[in-house]
Amino acid sequence: MTLEWEQVIVHSLDPAALGQWWADALVWVVVHSSDDEFEIRPAPDRVPGLDFVRVDEHKKAKSRLHLDFRPDDQDAEVARLEAHGAKRVDIGQGEQSWVVLADPEGNEFCVLGGRRQ
Repeated sequence: MTLEWEQVIVHSLDPAALGQWWADALVWVVVHSSDDEFEIRPAPDRVPGLDFVRVDEHKKAKSRLHLDFRPDDQDAEVARLEAHGAKRVDIGQGEQSWVVLADPEGNEFCVLGGRRQ
């Protein structure tokens, strides 16, 4: 028996708006869109993707699952994401080598230090 990781589900008040924000931030493609769901992937035939699914309640606490990204240049990527609408957040991480950001609906994600050699 084998499993293939298909996608990460992200609950959202506005799946299309949040999904498009992430598609633009990651330079991914939209593979499905409806009133209640918005799915993006690195390429149409590549997984895993992110699937934004409508919920009616606002996020209430720190996310129990978050995404980590390792860019070539952490400072440049953080600046690009902040210009795109991400906000720096303090979730109690203290002084670390990564930067914690949140998307427009408050979902945390981390931008790690530069790529490992």
